[in-house]
Parts: sequence; C-alpha cells; structure tokens
Amino acid sequence: MGRKKVLFGIDDKPKLPVAILAGAQHVLTLFGATTLVPLICGPAMGMSAAQIAAFLGCVYFGMGVATLIQTWPVMGSGLPIVQGSSFSFIPPIITITGMYSAQGPDAIMRHVGGALIVGGIALAVIGYTGLVGRVRRIITPVVIGPTIMAIGFSLAQTAIVGNASKYWPISLLVVALVFFFSLVSKNRFFNIFAVLGAVVIAYLLCLAGSLAGVFPEGHAAYVNLKSVAEADWLRLKLIMPWGAPKFGLAATGAILAGFLCVMIESIGDYHSCAFAAGIDDPSEQQVSRGIGAEGLSCALSGIFGSVGTTSYTENIGLIGLTGVASRYVVRIGAVILILMSFLGKFGALVSTMPSPVIGGAYITLFGTIGALGIQNLMRADIGSQRNILIVGFAFLMSQGLPAWVEPNQAVFTESFLGSALGSTVWAILKTPMAVAAICAAVCDSSVPGTPEERGIADRK
Repeated sequence: MGRKKVLFGIDDKPKLPVAILAGAQHVLTLFGATTLVPLICGPAMGMSAAQIAAFLGCVYFGMGVATLIQTWPVMGSGLPIVQGSSFSFIPPIITITGMYSAQGPDAIMRHVGGALIVGGIALAVIGYTGLVGRVRRIITPVVIGPTIMAIGFSLAQTAIVGNASKYWPISLLVVALVFFFSLVSKNRFFNIFAVLGAVVIAYLLCLAGSLAGVFPEGHAAYVNLKSVAEADWLRLKLIMPWGAPKFGLAATGAILAGFLCVMIESIGDYHSCAFAAGIDDPSEQQVSRGIGAEGLSCALSGIFGSVGTTSYTENIGLIGLTGVASRYVVRIGAVILILMSFLGKFGALVSTMPSPVIGGAYITLFGTIGALGIQNLMRADIGSQRNILIVGFAFLMSQGLPAWVEPNQAVFTESFLGSALGSTVWAILKTPMAVAAICAAVCDSSVPGTPEERGIADRK
C-alpha cells in the first residue's frame, strides 16, 4: 500500500486557522474512545454524575499533557502521535474497584493513582534505558494476541448485563448505526466518526424522548440534565483531585498487565505513524523515548486523577487519510484537550449519557478489541499446532481462572505467601488479561518454536 501524499510534513506549521481546525479534528477522532473509558470505570466505582464529570475533565487534561510530552523529541518519540485513554487499563481498574469498593470512589481513584505512578515509573525506566528492545523478544504475537483478546472479551458482561440490557432498543440502535457508518456508508466522514456519530444520534433521541415524556425519570434511557445545571463552569482542581495517591502491592500488581499491552501496542503504532507521515521508520532511540514518555505520562496521570495513556491508532489513520502529519497540528489538538478539561459544564453534559447508549458502544468497541487480538496472531504462524495449543490454553485460562480466584482470596492471603504478597498474586490472577499474558508468555518462551512460528522473524 502506497503512502498518501503528505500535505503538511512533520515539521511544517500550517497557518493558525488551518492548524486549529486540523487539531480539532484529532480531538473529535479520539473523543469517543477516550470519553468511554471514564464512562465505563466511573459507574463501576459508584461515582455520582458530578464525580464522573470531574473524572472526564481529569482524563482530558491528562491526555493533553501526555500528547505534548510524546510529540517533544527530547522526552518523547517526536512523532505526530496523539495520546488517549487506554482500554487496556479497564480490566485492572475494575479489579482494583472490586478490591476497594467499600471505601468509595475517591479511595478507589487514589489506589488507581498510586498504581499508575509506580507502573508508569517502571515503564519509563524500561523505555528511557533502552530495555524495551529486550522485552520485545519475549512478548511475541503469540503472547500479545490472547492478551488483547482477553481485554475485549472479558468485558462482555460489562457491555451487555451492566449497560445494553437495561434498554435493548437504544443499545441495538447504536450497534446498527456503528455498522452502517463504518461498513455500509461510503462517506469518509461517517467512517472516521462511526462510533461518535452513533452515540450522538442515540443520545439526542434519548434526550428528545426524555423531554417529550416518552422516557420518564428512572427509565434507563432517561437523560437527566439537572447535574449540568448544577455543575461549575470551570474545573480548577488539577493536582490530586481525589486526594493523595495510595500505594499498594495488590493494586500495582493488578495494573501491570495493562502497561505490558500499552507498550507492545504503541511500538507498532510508532511505525504506523512514521509510515503515514511519510518519514523513515522510527529509530530504536525514538521507540525507547516514546515508551519512556508513555510511562512518564501514566505516572503524571496518576497525579492528575486520570487513567493510563496510550497512542491512538485512530488518529494515525486520520494522518493517512488527510495527509496532515504536522507535529504542530497535533500539539494544537493537545492544547484544545487541556482547555476542554477546564469546562465543568461540558464534562457534566457528557456524564448524562444513558447506560443503554454506552452499552451499544461497548458492544462494538469491546468486540473489535477482542478481534484485534485475533488479527495480531496473524503475524505468527496461526496454522502451527504449537501456537494453537498455547493460544487456546492462555485464552481459556483467562476466561476461567479469574472466576475461581476472585472468591478465594483467603487461599492466597493465608498461604505461605503471606497477606501482602498473597493479595498481590490474587489481584493479578483475578485479572483476565494478566492471566492470558502470563500463561502465553511462559508457554511461548519454554516450548520450542521457530522465529517464524513465534512471529519474531525479520520481515523482508
């Protein structure tokens, strides 16, 4: 596949009106997925509408800062690559939520913040010291595939039971619209904003139904705008908005698999971004700085009360589609995100999204994430009996073992491991993606296999 003609190169600076519009387009492209992460985690933690609104502001601020760091060649890759909230951190955050649910949303977010800081510092060290090259030889497509599959498919209950089933007509409408916009329509604008467009249409329908009395208060599709009226215009609490981060082995252990997925996913994104921008493949130093920047950004996100960050493939696709590969444009988009984070009313409006609308978006997004894991396996020899056995074992364990581990915490805390280490092992093994990564990595590293089978042979 040839490159699209690049209209603005990586170092070009379009005129400010053009740069603002192009930067806003990046924000619109990442908006849907980045917004959905706090909309998943917030209700799971028991957050009120006001807390979810504040959470959204924290996420926008964290992603804006992360993008500025990533596009700075001194600390980051220097590529025109946008950073957004990662779905890889959803299962670990839900695990942490289960561990500390009795303490309330603020306490949960403090534990998430502490885990992000510790894990982010570790990832930054792996990146900035160049250790990432060695890790890549262990984390092969045979490991990445079932791990990503576990992320998407383990969230099926959240998508269907927790949200979509509360009012199927709206949820299925969202699914149908996503299919239409992304697969049936030939309009590129619809293709780019398939999920966002479907969610907006369904939301407006729910709002109209609520105002007309079709959906009474208490109905799953009811839109309650009271929280918007009560919200402050400006959100100014940027540092540790939930309180001082709390550090614990169990929470940190639960979130490490998320960092593993982010690291591997981003390495591929750097190469895709360089191709779309019409420049040479990133050097090892660029990749190392990029991973280091993501670790640093995740640590800062823990301080900002946000969630973990990663590079966004959707925005790389936007570069290829528009031919605008300017680092300056991406930075403008980052500034827009930061400015959005201060708008309390905006976050409050987004937080009024009815659960059936979110559920429909989850069905399409989580299913797609799981399928991307299967796609990743195609880089290895998927016809190999060795790989079929490893992947099947790892994925089955990821779906079955956590269900046994979760109610049996005493088995770990009262064993020879001790309460602290036992709680950490328990938290890791009740996280599906962590189980998939551990099982696949152990098997792939210990069972003999050729580089071609494992998907790590040099491509010609």
